[in-house]
Amino acid sequence: MVIDVNAYLGEFAFRRLHHNTADGLLRLMDRHGIDKACVSSANAITYRNCQPANKDLAEATRGHRGRLIPFAVVNPTYADWQHDLRMCHDDFGMVGIRMYPGWHGYAPRDGCARELAQAATELGMIVSIPIRVEDPRERHWLVDVPDVSLDAVADLMRACPNARFMILEGIGFPNSPLGQAGGEWPCEYLIEISRLSALLKAEMRQLIEAVGAQRLAFGSGMPFKYPAPALLKLEVLDASDEQKDAIRWRNAEQMLESRGAR
Repeated sequence: MVIDVNAYLGEFAFRRLHHNTADGLLRLMDRHGIDKACVSSANAITYRNCQPANKDLAEATRGHRGRLIPFAVVNPTYADWQHDLRMCHDDFGMVGIRMYPGWHGYAPRDGCARELAQAATELGMIVSIPIRVEDPRERHWLVDVPDVSLDAVADLMRACPNARFMILEGIGFPNSPLGQAGGEWPCEYLIEISRLSALLKAEMRQLIEAVGAQRLAFGSGMPFKYPAPALLKLEVLDASDEQKDAIRWRNAEQMLESRGAR
């Protein structure tokens, strides 16, 4: 079993994506042995009003909910976002949200970010935050969106002790409070592995030793990226089969199944 916590459907404003329909993504998943994927809308990242993209995602995943798990994109600076969040939960059956502070004009330490994370948590939704969307070397020349600060994300997590977080597309965790031994966190969180190193700096091994394999989750970033490199990292990782299984699917499944418990 493999669960990917970092995937997308739809179009991106600045480059063409392949395998970005439900059928296309499922074929890509089948080719690489990925059973389920948490997906959000690539369109919603650059839409002023994210809600039409969330509606499109709900329609695209309908009939595939056993494998494609929808996450809403909500911008807490946009008018009446609370209504959109409730609709995504009640009408569209979204399991979580994704927050894009740099793209949507706010910071993780802002009050609106805390308000959104807490509102989603009250609905039993998971809060996921991509540290970046794409490699800076691939960005359009009109776009200058810096990576989200891990320290700022950590502050948001401290402010929302009942929330459940997935941190996507991050790197440098051993130098962050999120990846250091001895830290006591009131909230649950998972660190997605697609940018982490299994060899060389061996960031995955460092995190297992510092915070435990239960903090890591498989993710690929598809279709912005192909899933093979992330899968290979698990193959070469210096870890037990039990730890690898936890990263492949058990940790994600546990968070997905328990999302409504609080």
